[in-house]
Amino acid sequence: MSFAVIFPGQGSQSVGMLADLAEQDPVVRQTFAEASEALGFDLWLLTQGGPESELGLTENTQPAMLAAGVAVFRAWQARGGPAPVAMAGHSLGEYTALVCAGRLDFPEAISLVRYRGQLMQQAVPAGEGAMAAILGLDDEQVAQACATGAQGDVVAPINYNCPGQVVIAGQSAAVTRALAAANGLGARRAVLLDVSVPSHCALMNSAAEKLALRLGEVEIRPGTIPVFHNVDARSRDDADQVRSVLIQQLCEPVRWSQCILAMRDVGAGLFIEMGPGKVLTGLVRRTDRGLQAVACHDRASLESALAIIQTEKIG
Repeated sequence: MSFAVIFPGQGSQSVGMLADLAEQDPVVRQTFAEASEALGFDLWLLTQGGPESELGLTENTQPAMLAAGVAVFRAWQARGGPAPVAMAGHSLGEYTALVCAGRLDFPEAISLVRYRGQLMQQAVPAGEGAMAAILGLDDEQVAQACATGAQGDVVAPINYNCPGQVVIAGQSAAVTRALAAANGLGARRAVLLDVSVPSHCALMNSAAEKLALRLGEVEIRPGTIPVFHNVDARSRDDADQVRSVLIQQLCEPVRWSQCILAMRDVGAGLFIEMGPGKVLTGLVRRTDRGLQAVACHDRASLESALAIIQTEKIG
């Protein structure tokens, strides 16, 4: 059995993240110092001291989560952790996977995702967009609820996280109507999420066009580890194709459960979530109960994940 590494996106950040790991592994602070130099401000200070409202701004959250995921993976490597058979990242986490797979330069990726965050925030004025989670319906029912709620506005499924858990996004009024429709279809839960940017839907088209221009200037190198992309759960070798799917990703759904199953199909039986939180660990288990998943974000969890690899001789 082999293992895959997965990286979280926005929403898993918290003030003080990785502090415990940084005390033991110097590479964590080194990684954030490299990111800070690229940004022109102290990213580590922001992640450790906040305020939370500042860390939660999309243009800050994206480089912070990218640096955090890369820092954990570098700590893994520094302790002799082997390379995975595959990688993937949820939304922003896809950029983290590309860095760790050797495809994107880290400082360049840090600047790129900050710009991506700025574009996303500019695309939809505050208050005009919304995201919501719907639990307990199948994918077709969620699509039906969105169709009912649209009424000429934009609302669509945007994160297929695991069976029975889909996130929708669009214009605020349309999202509210879709939630009412979902409740009418028997949803177990249908709630608005505390985010200001309606990612992965048509409202991001203008941001995707501007991101395309920036991505055209970015070098994408040959990779050492396959990265499975959000838009269709496939890996790619061609640099232009990678650019294309990163542009599409901004305004098309994240097919996360498909990514998990695709990595399972190339031999991954264990999934290690590297970065703050453990959201993706839970999604792996709900996608396929036969898969093993662990979160890796502090000293204890890093040592535990390494022990699993060594004990079960996973590689």
